[in-house]
Amino acid sequence: MVARKMAGCKMNGKPTQTRGFTLIEMMVAISIIVILLAVAMPIYSHSITRAKEQNLRKNLQTLNHLIYQYAQDKQKSPQSLSDLVSSKYIDKIHDDITGSNTWVTEPAEGTIMSVYQTEDTGIIGVHSGSSGTATDGTPYAKW
Repeated sequence: MVARKMAGCKMNGKPTQTRGFTLIEMMVAISIIVILLAVAMPIYSHSITRAKEQNLRKNLQTLNHLIYQYAQDKQKSPQSLSDLVSSKYIDKIHDDITGSNTWVTEPAEGTIMSVYQTEDTGIIGVHSGSSGTATDGTPYAKW
């Protein structure tokens, strides 16, 4: 009779104990994971900030363009951002980078945006109301 060695069994047929990970091996694996997370988290949070700033720039561009378009169409500047919503130029006023509606409007004060415009009141632009600073060092309120 030929004796065969079966996987996980000794020659006498009794199962052997399988070897697990040692405490040192587990600590090394966990340490590597922690180091990788420590490197990845700042990159991830910076990408989130850049995405919010890009969204703010797009919102500012859209709102300022709509204010200009409103003035061209109606021959008067809108009195507030809500005029853009009520005239169906935009569905809703999106939040500022602060997460709330903190837009600061720029008053017309004698500025005319259309050739046939007779009134020089209303708003001619919008800025962020945030007191924060962008990643490039400029304040959001200056955008």
